[in-house]
Amino acid sequence: MKEFHCGSLVPGCEWHTRADEEAEVMRRAVDHMRETHGETVIRETMIEAIRSRIEKVRDAA
Repeated sequence: MKEFHCGSLVPGCEWHTRADEEAEVMRRAVDHMRETHGETVIRETMIEAIRSRIEKVRDAA
């Protein structure tokens, strides 16, 4: 399970997502950046910043 907390990239944002695959976490995070933070162009540096903040978490029992 992978998890991303937007607040680690955008201070004050409490949005987060969790999915089995990193690709799904990335897709959701990019959608969030566009819809919530008004990012119209997602550059490679943004992708790298998101990817570096994705954490592996244990599945909740």
